[in-house]
Amino acid sequence: MSVNNAMGVRRFGRVNWLGLWTLMQREVLRFMNVWSQTIMAPLINAGLFLLIFTIAIGSQRGDVMGVPFMHFLAPGILTMTVIQNAFANSSSSLTSAKVQGNIVDTLMPPLNAGELVAGYIAGAVARGLLVAVVIAIGVWLALGVGMQHPLWVFVFVVLGAVFMGALGIIAAIFANKFDQLAAISNFIVTPLSFLSGTFYSIDALPPVLNKLSHVNPFFYIIDGVRYGMIGVSDGSPWRGLWVALLACALVISICWYWFNKGYRLKA
Repeated sequence: MSVNNAMGVRRFGRVNWLGLWTLMQREVLRFMNVWSQTIMAPLINAGLFLLIFTIAIGSQRGDVMGVPFMHFLAPGILTMTVIQNAFANSSSSLTSAKVQGNIVDTLMPPLNAGELVAGYIAGAVARGLLVAVVIAIGVWLALGVGMQHPLWVFVFVVLGAVFMGALGIIAAIFANKFDQLAAISNFIVTPLSFLSGTFYSIDALPPVLNKLSHVNPFFYIIDGVRYGMIGVSDGSPWRGLWVALLACALVISICWYWFNKGYRLKA
């Protein structure tokens, strides 16, 4: 046995950059091949949300936190769409591989657990960022809502996509069929994204629900994007940044551990 092999150093080096790049490309091409479903559909859905709220209560609702209601609403809808698409990207990719029986094509190449997690999350982040850009342009054209703090928007969109991409991996590893994945999305992801200040300020909630919102990572991600876009928020963006970082670290650690152990992946 060579010294390198004895020390656990692969012939690709400590990081298999070629394998990681290939996995990232696969995940990006996977959603770009159906761009009408993965990019245009979220834009249309976000536009429908804004249109419905405008027709229903937009002209009747007063300002929220000192800004017009539709301007307050736009960042929440953008973030909700981003995190839902990031979750869908990683979860559907991994679940499809498990259901179709070709998960071995992902597990057999010389990629370690960290590289597999990074590849799947990179695809989710790419889709989330692309969706965010498309919706941000649409919101700017339709409502004139720009970016007060572009760097904060970028940071929280990326963190939201990372968090949901990792959460999608966890859901896909746990699920053995699409019905189980749909249940996780419908009963956990969607309610948490809707009940996180997407459509309202949490200051309007009763005290108990207000406190519960502060332990929900979705709230900090949405609140951070709102601060970046319109300059107002329910909480400090710095506190939101730390909460989002800790949430990302937690779910990524779980993903790495499960991939490393082959939990619910290996026959």
